[in-house]
Amino acid sequence: MNPYTYANNLKALKRFFRDFMQMSDLVESFKFPHVDYEPIVVPTKQQLRRFYDALKTQQERTLFLLYASSGLRRNEALTLTVNDLDFKRYMVIPRVGRNKRGSKTKRDWVTFYNDETAELLDGLEYNDQGLFEIPSSTLAWRWSQISKQTSIHISPTVLREWFCSEMGELGVPDRYIDAFCGRVPKSVLARHYTDYSPERLKRIYDRANLKVLS
Repeated sequence: MNPYTYANNLKALKRFFRDFMQMSDLVESFKFPHVDYEPIVVPTKQQLRRFYDALKTQQERTLFLLYASSGLRRNEALTLTVNDLDFKRYMVIPRVGRNKRGSKTKRDWVTFYNDETAELLDGLEYNDQGLFEIPSSTLAWRWSQISKQTSIHISPTVLREWFCSEMGELGVPDRYIDAFCGRVPKSVLARHYTDYSPERLKRIYDRANLKVLS
């Protein structure tokens, strides 16, 4: 089992036996796995371009650029409808799945996409039900095949990590990157004293002038 998964399962058992069953002696015998921190290494722009050029359809190329330029999670992008986008301001109102519900760390917020993405979105055929008609499993399988073909591992999660890294390189403060990604700011200062209005976020995004393929 993946050590992270094992540790999470063990945490649940620990709470059950300690807090519900009152068996603290048993809990003391639990041994949590030691997990070494592995720093994230994001692909270069040259690698992004090679992977992008290997994509077969306009829908997949549009998704690729949308993930890389917006920081959206996999299913947030796949479940977008026309009503979730402001095509004039290049603004996205992401949703956490079809049920439109968030969690303590995931919130409905706004993010944006760049000119490269807008150009492909303008030529995309879509209906009122959704922008993309690609099941999550199908997208994962197709991109895994291209990853093998190009020897470049790319997934929606990797593109989200690249977005965060690149925006940081472009000078965007972490609290705004978190906002673009739908994460609740951790610090009290960021939570209560930072302006997260769509207008301000738009100015910050535009100032960064994020480019994916050039």
